[in-house]
Amino acid sequence: MTMRFAVIADVHGNYLALEAVLADIHALDITDIVNLGDMLSGPLDARRTIEILMNLDAVHVLGNHDRYLLDRPPEKMGSWDRSAHAALDAAQLDWLRGHPMTRVFREQVFLCHATPGNDEVYWLDTVHPDGTVALSPLDRIEQFALGITQSLILCAHTHLARAVRLRDGRLIVNPGSVGSPGFRDKHPYPHVVEAGTPHARYAILELANGAWQVTFRHVAYDHQAMAALARRNGQPELANALATGWIG
Repeated sequence: MTMRFAVIADVHGNYLALEAVLADIHALDITDIVNLGDMLSGPLDARRTIEILMNLDAVHVLGNHDRYLLDRPPEKMGSWDRSAHAALDAAQLDWLRGHPMTRVFREQVFLCHATPGNDEVYWLDTVHPDGTVALSPLDRIEQFALGITQSLILCAHTHLARAVRLRDGRLIVNPGSVGSPGFRDKHPYPHVVEAGTPHARYAILELANGAWQVTFRHVAYDHQAMAALARRNGQPELANALATGWIG
């Protein structure tokens, strides 16, 4: 059996990065796409982003920020989610609501945003008390994979592209972020995530001769335009990340 598809995640309203990634996927003659969530939240352009996604023939799961748009009133949302929610109409929110938190793609690929049981927990990375973000111990990674029978597991959420082979041969892949190459968070300890370049990131997965191969793609686009938009919308740290790949 052979399979070849693209994996996108963490677009966060960055429609220019999304357009560039989709053009790259099309140029590589890849027709199947899976999307691991966190599609819209952020100070960029949620409406233009969801219009693209709704017209895309892809398999979607929800991320934690997608859930925030659906499970609480605007006054209980964070600033990124509140601005995205205000840009969306009822039909667009209904489209978002129609997607699950996890699913299986073509029987062999398990999809989730963060971990199978929690959309806010980093899977492949651990945040240490001093704010360091590092590859998690293999035992911890494998604990989250208990009960998953698929040979390929896809996750996102950290915005960091990684691939980890489990001791039983299964592969876990995080494709990185299409639209947000850096962010700051407070949980479980204050930390920053920085990709180091402003490129839009995604991954290509291919099953051939019973083995999965992963290719990470970094795509150039007009990131300065998105940085300028973030700055106009009062998000200087995201603007720096979009411009350079670094928060500071």
